[in-house]
Amino acid sequence: MLFVEYPKCSTCQKAKKWLDEHGLTYEDRHIVENNPTYEELKEWYARSGLPLKRFFNTSGLKYKALQLKDKLPTMSEDEQLKLLATDGMLVKRPVIVMEDKVLTGFKPAEWEEKLL
Repeated sequence: MLFVEYPKCSTCQKAKKWLDEHGLTYEDRHIVENNPTYEELKEWYARSGLPLKRFFNTSGLKYKALQLKDKLPTMSEDEQLKLLATDGMLVKRPVIVMEDKVLTGFKPAEWEEKLL
């Protein structure tokens, strides 16, 4: 399991604690120092079954500064994926990547259902 996080993010810290408490092993990856590539994002999106919007950190300062709420609906999926690959702070975190599933954000009930 790959755990993609921003270490200063309180939600990521809670998610990491949850993983540790449940005895799940993971490889840790800093989302800013090692931003997901376009290819990775494209693959994760395809595997996730989630709407692409769920990959965006909609509460982030960068998202708001770029006025993405208004711009995303007019962008193609490819353009959105390329944009996400430019800056880890645009990506919803944490991201869990496994062989058969991809989860964005930390929702304990969803994680319990899908990871345990």
